[in-house]
Amino acid sequence: MQICIFEDNKIDQFYPLTLSRPVYELVCGINTLRDKIERHFPGEKISLHCRKYLEESVKNQNPKIEINKISENKCLFINGRILFNKEILKLIKTTLSANKVLLSGNVIVAAKLFGKTLVDFKKKLPEKFTKNNFKGIPVQKVDVKLTEYIWDLIKKNSDELVNDSKYFVKKFKSSFMKTFPTGVHCVNRKGIFVNRGIKIKPGAVLDASKGPICIDKNVFIHPNVVIEGPVYIGESSIIKSGAILYDNVSIGRNCKVGGEVEDTIMLTYSNKQHAGFIGHAYLGSWVNLGADTNCSDLKNNYGNIKVKVNGKLINTDTKFLGAIIGDHTKTAINTMLNTATVIGFSCNIYGAGFPDKFISSYTWGGSEIAKTYKLNKAEETASIVYRRRNKSFSTIDKKLFEKIFNLTRKEREKYK
Repeated sequence: MQICIFEDNKIDQFYPLTLSRPVYELVCGINTLRDKIERHFPGEKISLHCRKYLEESVKNQNPKIEINKISENKCLFINGRILFNKEILKLIKTTLSANKVLLSGNVIVAAKLFGKTLVDFKKKLPEKFTKNNFKGIPVQKVDVKLTEYIWDLIKKNSDELVNDSKYFVKKFKSSFMKTFPTGVHCVNRKGIFVNRGIKIKPGAVLDASKGPICIDKNVFIHPNVVIEGPVYIGESSIIKSGAILYDNVSIGRNCKVGGEVEDTIMLTYSNKQHAGFIGHAYLGSWVNLGADTNCSDLKNNYGNIKVKVNGKLINTDTKFLGAIIGDHTKTAINTMLNTATVIGFSCNIYGAGFPDKFISSYTWGGSEIAKTYKLNKAEETASIVYRRRNKSFSTIDKKLFEKIFNLTRKEREKYK
């Protein structure tokens, strides 16, 4: 049986992170939403379904996986917004028979199709799945909560760090560091899991009293770093001297982190090297926060925070929410970001004072002046940044930049 992980029509509620990736490639805890699904189906053939403009990029990153294609005669479709776990697996196995759809409210949780029903369905595969695509197929209502907005991943990060740590320990147990260098202080040593090849300098404090600390291979932790679990630090990342990582922090591969960080998810190849605070935040890939960039995550009146999504203000039902920053965005030194500021894809933010709380993709400027970041200049900067990490800015990357620039053109009409 083939497992197809798909996107639905709520991907815009994860803006701007889903401009450049399918929703199931977002991280919560240690792993992506996709990883959490795949590990529950060992040995099964996996395929990925995504928007057409992302297809070439997704294929390039997954050369051995079918993209937007179903080749088996039986397929289990799973919504990529699910934080998958054993309970959902059990629900699917006990309630979902062939040619049947599971709905939570009006949202597709999963569907299992085979035979002629699957053959007919494959002839009209949509970009984004909705219940209308499964008309005529038997439905069963279930109570499954899916992630609805990007801040749901921030809220759930603590629980998922704990859940994912079990799989991290199982996968790398044989290669964990047995003893730590002199001068490294560990609190609750049994909750600290450090992979091979890492360097930890004297003065570092690893405190797992509130949750596990998982550190992947080839990480470099400078002197006088404080890490309070639950925390995950991805492969080949660097934690700079004096950094404080409070609980509920997920750091991706090849990141550089300094200053003060809490309740934050940071994807691969992003940097926050210097002093400054960021909390209850979600940073995409290739983000760089200039020295002393500070991001508020609490309103002065301690009220619930509202965020603009698709032009509407949505009550997040939380008092804590920091910056949400798209891929390839940069901030200048001493940048100040207000509570729940949303910054789009490939922006260059600078200037005195607070910029708008919603900053369109491809914005150049900030509070004093804001205009369109020219596409060729954005691509030029990305190419330079890639070379610094021994990567090349490919034709596929260039096409994706151009597509996102055109998709977000209306956002920038205010700059004309």
